[in-house]
Amino acid sequence: MPKLDFIYFDAGGGHRAAANALKQACAERYPGWEVRLMNLQHELDSLDIFRQITGIRMEDVYNLVLRKGWTLGSPQLLVAMHLLIRMYHPLQVKKLKEYWSKDAPDLAVSLIPNFNRAIHEALTAVSPKTKMVSVLTDLADYPPNFWIERGQKQYFVCGTEKAERQALELGHAREMVYRVSGMVLHPRFYQPVEVDVAAERKRLGLDPDLPTAMLLFGGYGSAVMERIARQLDESGLKLQLIFVCGKSVKLKEKIARMKLKMPHFVEGFTSEIPYYMKVSDFFIGKPGPGSISEAIHLGLPVIVTRNALTLPQERYNADWVTENELGLVLGSFGGIVKGVETMLEAGTLERFQTNARRMNNRAIFEIPEIIDKLLQ
Repeated sequence: MPKLDFIYFDAGGGHRAAANALKQACAERYPGWEVRLMNLQHELDSLDIFRQITGIRMEDVYNLVLRKGWTLGSPQLLVAMHLLIRMYHPLQVKKLKEYWSKDAPDLAVSLIPNFNRAIHEALTAVSPKTKMVSVLTDLADYPPNFWIERGQKQYFVCGTEKAERQALELGHAREMVYRVSGMVLHPRFYQPVEVDVAAERKRLGLDPDLPTAMLLFGGYGSAVMERIARQLDESGLKLQLIFVCGKSVKLKEKIARMKLKMPHFVEGFTSEIPYYMKVSDFFIGKPGPGSISEAIHLGLPVIVTRNALTLPQERYNADWVTENELGLVLGSFGGIVKGVETMLEAGTLERFQTNARRMNNRAIFEIPEIIDKLLQ
């Protein structure tokens, strides 16, 4: 029975989500595989300098920064973080060697950036037979030393032409770089469920015929959702809104108390994202690779921002939206009214929706086949 380790951490919700989605897809297609989920943060906890100083894990600090929107200067913070990672690199390799010396897998699948050099060195030292593949959960790399590094004999799975080109330009052999059709999405996004949109909108207390925007800003929501709601409500646009606030009960309660004139529905944390997307016409949110890929897969054009507050590794996501004509990229959500007006201009929404439906992301089914090939 092949043994696989899927490596993730909880700095941002996308890495754990991708690991779980890929594990489920592998279990359905290759039930004989033994897939183990490895939380890298837990294995390297004793080296976490943030935890040593503050008692708070580095990934929790990162997630707090995302929730609060304290992302100005994030490129400089990333440089500082990389310096710390490099400083602790020998100790990281030592810890990982200890972990895998007990029970190394046949294949290690990394779904995280920043630590792949340490993972590769540790595995090579204790188990030369183990192959390693990094599945990029971003639409492109953010060099240097983010996802793809020189000099490692490992495989890469890239969801865009740009990421594939980056891997090849860093000297990785053609046969070590695999191109798939997009980001890893949970299998639930592929379930062939027909939704009576008009009936479901009525059930949610919405108008069956009004254009509907879905607002989603990650697993904990964002205070910017309140500002967007206020601006759109005061605009007089013929529109209705679905808010998905994530785990932030406080945010959900705040929006529910706003007494908006515009028809709206407020949801908290839910696994029914595909359902809410299917009853919406377009998406408003941050340019995270997971959320925009989910929206586009279900035919929703997106409205996102790209500015100094955008995380550096997510800036290409906004460029990708523009390049593929999948929606609108604003300088800030201060321009959301104009952005929605543009989206609702005659023919614009339909054109973006057509482009979205053409993308045909099948990565969740393509990657298990690549893994199977590597195991042969």
